[in-house]
Amino acid sequence: MNRLHYGDNLPLMQGMPLDSVDLVYLDSPFKSDKNYNLIYRNMTGRPVPDQTYAFCDTWQMDAEKEEIANHMPALMDKYGIANYYVEFWRLWIKALSHTQPHLLAYLIYMVQRLLVMKGLLRPTGSIYLQCDPTASHYIKVMMDGIFGHENFRNEIVWKRTSAHSDARGMGSVHDCILYYTRGDKFTFNTQFAPYDPEYVKRRYRHRDLDGRRWMDDNLGSGGLKGGGYEYEYKGVNSIWRVPRSKMEKLDADNRLHFTNRGGIRIKRYLDEMRGVPVSDVWTDISPINSQAKDRLGYPTQKPIPLLRRIIEQSSNPDDVVFDPFCGCGTTIYAAHETGRHWIGCDVAILAVRLIRDVLVSDRYQRIDGKHFEVDGVPVSAEQAQDLFSRDPFQFEHWFVERVGGFPTQKTRDQGIDGRLYFETAQGLKVMVLSVKGGKLRPSDVRDLRGVLEREFDAEMAGFLSLREPTPAMLKEAAKAGQYKHGNDAYDRIQFLTAWDMLEGGKELRTPSRIEAKVSTRQGVLDL
Repeated sequence: MNRLHYGDNLPLMQGMPLDSVDLVYLDSPFKSDKNYNLIYRNMTGRPVPDQTYAFCDTWQMDAEKEEIANHMPALMDKYGIANYYVEFWRLWIKALSHTQPHLLAYLIYMVQRLLVMKGLLRPTGSIYLQCDPTASHYIKVMMDGIFGHENFRNEIVWKRTSAHSDARGMGSVHDCILYYTRGDKFTFNTQFAPYDPEYVKRRYRHRDLDGRRWMDDNLGSGGLKGGGYEYEYKGVNSIWRVPRSKMEKLDADNRLHFTNRGGIRIKRYLDEMRGVPVSDVWTDISPINSQAKDRLGYPTQKPIPLLRRIIEQSSNPDDVVFDPFCGCGTTIYAAHETGRHWIGCDVAILAVRLIRDVLVSDRYQRIDGKHFEVDGVPVSAEQAQDLFSRDPFQFEHWFVERVGGFPTQKTRDQGIDGRLYFETAQGLKVMVLSVKGGKLRPSDVRDLRGVLEREFDAEMAGFLSLREPTPAMLKEAAKAGQYKHGNDAYDRIQFLTAWDMLEGGKELRTPSRIEAKVSTRQGVLDL
């Protein structure tokens, strides 16, 4: 069954069968102005302040990545990477740790996952990695070591935007798509692009009475068979055999005629031609513009035709397509439209919910549980506990998004795990959020009171936990008082457990709430 997974893609991939995927497409941008936090601001349709972060710290060299960096050569050796590439990595890691630590964090993150992706690909499988030129040259060297330079097929240039000026140099208008295969035998279906309009105007200058464009093409005399008694032409959809007696005029199919000067001429119709075989420069696929009906708010959203071309080029119907960073779901929609099976994964619950809602909308009319399944999203207190045991940060991220909040940066959060926004007559106000999965102490509430007093725009605070707050914690929270709005009063510090939310249907109380909206018929996503 098609599967949509919420969570880190690394443990997901480590649990997938080897040789089970025909095509991998991934787009994980590095050092782009289109940070993932823009997803949240764009999709609310409201001016959520800039301090809202989602994954901005992904490319930070923290202690965990330092440890991975130290063990990277051993990890590469474990996956069978050639010794000379391993030695190259030793030097590269040492150099980048001092000069470009953010880039090193990104490459470490990607190498961990690409090593596993190679094992997931079937022997005839392919992988396409999309990125901008900022890091494409580093990634290519990295992929040469993992997939083998001999399995590099193309660096595809996709023109993702129109020309624009840049005070620091030439405008950057393209993405790179690095195309590798698992081996030397692989699936490849030639794709065709439309003819250039000027070429059509120049060559297909004739029209039939019904308006169909055609060109008169000279095939020479090589087609004559049996002393000139018969001509055979194999067309796109049929074969014509023309007796000599009919060669002096158009035949019954209105296709061929024989000239007195010798040779065969054929009438080629434009609407029967497949187009121009695509090269490694793609300028015929337009990006998603700001007014497009299928724009979902993601700043890095890719157009479906781009993914359709990749999928149709390197897979066949009923093959399995995997996108480990599926974002707003373009790969999934393209896979569905082309008759492929799919697996998608994203670390943001907002993305997973959005894809699910688009799939069940009038556009695709898929049924959750029948045509696809969603996993990794806790729907019970027990599953929430399991998520915390497996990945405390992912649990924190899920809890914040689940109550309708926006996660903050993993590092430098200053005691704030997320923010929930609500409107008042005085403008946008904030409920700061703190998440605790383990043991609770009264000092946790005192710390939250301190945060509440420190943050100038915070009117309330939400304490999200797995366990029930103790009487001492409730007493400490009462000291914070109440927030008055109109004729209503709200506790300034509110408690919400995973059980209360998932099993009891409770939620944090605010006068209003800024939630994520998408430009589909679903309106507001219920997080």
